[in-house]
Amino acid sequence: MSTQHSPSSNHSLAFRVMRLCRPSFQAEDLILRLDPFDIFAGEDLFDESNGISPSLLDATVASAGKDLRDFSYRGRYQLQTPSDAISLPGLLMVPQSFGAIYLGETFSSYISANNSSRSETRDVVIKAEIQTEKQRIILFTTKSPIESIRAGGRYDFIVEHDVKELGAHTLVCTALYNDGESERKYLPQFFKFVVSNPLSVKTKVRSVKDKTYLEACIENHTKSNLFMDQVEFEPAQNWSATILSFDDRPSKQNSLNREIFKPPILIKASGGIQNYLYQLRQTLPESGHVKVEGSNLLGKLQITWRTNLGEPGRLQTQHILGTPVTEKDVDFQVLKIPSNIILGKPFLVQLSLKNKTDRKIGPFEVFASQSGVTEDRAVMVNGLQELVFSQLDAYDAMGFDLNMIATRPGIQRISGITVSDARGKKLYDTLPDVEIYVA
Repeated sequence: MSTQHSPSSNHSLAFRVMRLCRPSFQAEDLILRLDPFDIFAGEDLFDESNGISPSLLDATVASAGKDLRDFSYRGRYQLQTPSDAISLPGLLMVPQSFGAIYLGETFSSYISANNSSRSETRDVVIKAEIQTEKQRIILFTTKSPIESIRAGGRYDFIVEHDVKELGAHTLVCTALYNDGESERKYLPQFFKFVVSNPLSVKTKVRSVKDKTYLEACIENHTKSNLFMDQVEFEPAQNWSATILSFDDRPSKQNSLNREIFKPPILIKASGGIQNYLYQLRQTLPESGHVKVEGSNLLGKLQITWRTNLGEPGRLQTQHILGTPVTEKDVDFQVLKIPSNIILGKPFLVQLSLKNKTDRKIGPFEVFASQSGVTEDRAVMVNGLQELVFSQLDAYDAMGFDLNMIATRPGIQRISGITVSDARGKKLYDTLPDVEIYVA
């Protein structure tokens, strides 16, 4: 926490703020390790000035399996057990500073209003609130005035706030009270801190035919490891999502256990990354055929994690946008091509034409473009270059055959086949290029 505005000396009350968060393991210096006995006695316990004889502790020492020489500092640098090599004494350390606060965490603080004067304060009204650039949130207020806080006494309370904004935050603590001279006074104190982003999410979207693939890369910007409990993609309306992961062919029993007890994924501190891949498909609502007008909202990611000692965090990304899709009125595609195509011998290509609108459209004209030199085309239409078909009802489809012939052996390409409105000559769709092998 940064600079706080200290109350002036004529105030009887003063606020003290301590952040409540999980303790941490403190690695001690290998040169001089802590012994649990230090908590109860110092190194001068057996000095002659104290008048304490070592024989008084013989029974205690023997029951603990120790030698009196263990209490001296001469052997502290030696490794007594294999666990001494990790430099952890088994004790937890409470936070020594306010520390960093990250987006998605829960800010919890212990606040104490201290009466440092020699007289009691009466009719005390206390309020605590969080101020950001966008809003002001009241965290605590006394329902009725506190009758009195004695001299040297205090009034304590705890506040919590889910951090949902980045940038500067101010914890404002105020007190309205009567001092020992019955003078009504107002005390404001400000405690400022900055909220940082714990991680960044970079996304890439790729479309392959009717499937869309979303790649999400999560990078850890904190100074501690993050254990990802959940990274779930919530698809938008008319979309479904499936996460794609490495399959090491586990047994059914192992698969069931992993589904129930999902191990968290570790993202290492200061720049560690983890990638996730999702396969998205567009779906139709149960009510029937409804045309989705070019919406490119795919969904959003829900991310939950914990730090080394279980401190929770949660973030939700903004809506992820896909490639803008222009919905076509007509879907024109290949259904079937013969597997064995002989040079100079006609073959049939089965095509499908589907009306994707909610109205009747047509008639249609299927045209094989002959742009370029005819002799250079390896696959051509054998017969009429233009085919005309009647109208199609809403969401109706039809299939037909197109007679073609190959004039060159090897791997060739069928291309240049389009469908348009026979009356207005509006181009509806172009058949995707298809590669064939000519024997």
